[in-house]
Amino acid sequence: MIKIELRRNSDGMISALHVSGHSGTAEKGSDIVCAGISVLAQSAIVGLSEHLHREIDYSIDPSGDLRLQLIGSPDDLTEAILETVHLGFIGVAESSPGAVRIKEIRA
Repeated sequence: MIKIELRRNSDGMISALHVSGHSGTAEKGSDIVCAGISVLAQSAIVGLSEHLHREIDYSIDPSGDLRLQLIGSPDDLTEAILETVHLGFIGVAESSPGAVRIKEIRA
């Protein structure tokens, strides 16, 4: 199962995300659910760092573990990117029940 953890600040804005695990719906390397989640998570990194030029702390482990943390407070632009990615995660989870679990944590 792919586990996605979204951290929200006291204003309800996303400040961090963590993606781990594999869906188990296909062989490693040919799993479209894992690929979809990976592309969404990596798009958040690119959007925040390359498009918005926001400072972020992130790591991508070869095992598929991805962590992303905003440096500084979220704003409307970072929220637009991260909420869009969140909606994408939800779409993948709905199309593959039991393969993806999304958990939200409020700070």
